Amino acid sequence: MLKDRKIVLGVSGGIAAYKSAELVRNLINMNAEVKVIMTRSAQEFITPLTFQTLSGNKVNTGMFSLFEDAKIEHIALANWADIFVIAPATANIIGKISNGIADDSLSTTIMATKAPVLVAPAMNANMYENQILQKNIKNLKSMGYRFVGPGFGDLACGTKGPGRLADIGDIIEEIIFVLTKKDLVGENILVTAGPSIEFFDPIRFITNRSTGKMGYAVARVAKRRGAKVTLISGPSSLPVPSNIKFFSVKTALEMKEAVFNNIEESTIVIKAAAVSDYKFKDSHSEKQKRDKAEITMGMEETPDILSEIGKNKGEKILVGFAAETQELISNARDKLIKKNLDLIIANDVCMEGAGFECDTNIVKILDSQGNVEELPLMSKIEVAQKIFDRVKMIKDQKNRFNTTATL
Repeated sequence: MLKDRKIVLGVSGGIAAYKSAELVRNLINMNAEVKVIMTRSAQEFITPLTFQTLSGNKVNTGMFSLFEDAKIEHIALANWADIFVIAPATANIIGKISNGIADDSLSTTIMATKAPVLVAPAMNANMYENQILQKNIKNLKSMGYRFVGPGFGDLACGTKGPGRLADIGDIIEEIIFVLTKKDLVGENILVTAGPSIEFFDPIRFITNRSTGKMGYAVARVAKRRGAKVTLISGPSSLPVPSNIKFFSVKTALEMKEAVFNNIEESTIVIKAAAVSDYKFKDSHSEKQKRDKAEITMGMEETPDILSEIGKNKGEKILVGFAAETQELISNARDKLIKKNLDLIIANDVCMEGAGFECDTNIVKILDSQGNVEELPLMSKIEVAQKIFDRVKMIKDQKNRFNTTATL
């Protein structure tokens, strides 16, 4: 995702500057290249040596130092960057950029760069809510600068409110979003994720081992690539990706209702949820005691949501999943044909590193033309990327066919 991407991090003078060290460490762990510019005020909170140690690169702390080959440093950094991140961004640096002031290394480099700029504000709540700052933020947004955060909570000054530096994970997600090619713009993608649960009584239910990780990865990647995303999820502890439409459901019936309430505008449907095939015939409103002589748990089928979509999918691209323990290819192909899918993602959940409760997967992608693509062990984010690469190919083929047909 960030391998070999060139990131310039600007650190301005606020107590949240110490969190920027964690940001650098995480970016380096993701194989990005990071170079840091610090304002004079930032050096009162954290030393340049910390960032040099973490990034492996010299830290820029002044306007007039030279770079390699006698280049002017702020110009060289401005041209080097794939993205410019300011974290934390104080009211001072935001005001400077908004008003075209370039009087230190950080503001001057930003003025010189043509790379996208991501700003992560962090300051006292009253400062953040100040009308002048809000005007400056609005002005920068109108010029294409992107913002992440701030968060709401306890601040170092002892007050509570907006002003906390955004979570490091949210900053990284926004960096990835900015740097990802937007090849799904105009698509409305509906994703289902997680398990369903079917209640026997208010306490007991049946479910499965799905955590939602695969479906959430699909939703995240779709958003990164520019699509409008609706995520419908069964119970999951995962954080909801930002800037998507989200619905939380429990039962298969609730998932069906949410899907069909949102499917009309969708162009692509990815059914990654592990929906229970059966539910109890009788769901009790009170807890069933064990002192009863006998308890009968009759079962009946739940709605087959994927099959119902396939019957009336029209021009939508429909992708399903097949979690199997035996005869993987034949079972997956049978499901693909019966449910009128364009693609099916098949995995043997008995394999180590595949299936439920892990961050990786090992899948085979089957299409309606009989092709099988085998993928090695990779992260679920990488699997989601591969899925959308295939979806994009199908979409492009359909568009070419429709264009040819109208000529």
